[in-house]
Amino acid sequence: MKQDDLIKAKNPDLIGSLAAMQRAAQSARDIAIQTNTAIIVVRNGQRIRITAAELRKERERNAPGALDN
Repeated sequence: MKQDDLIKAKNPDLIGSLAAMQRAAQSARDIAIQTNTAIIVVRNGQRIRITAAELRKERERNAPGALDN
């Protein structure tokens, strides 16, 4: 299912599943940073390894009040 399909779903469990997946993804990133390990994600059908250092940089860039480059 696509994000739009989940938002328009009639089943409340499906509607809530998008937020649950987003929370789980954030939790995986947090744990990877804490344990200094990489995570694997799929983007455009390709597996991508993201190191803890890259996750830290991403977090800093997206932090409230971060300067735009």
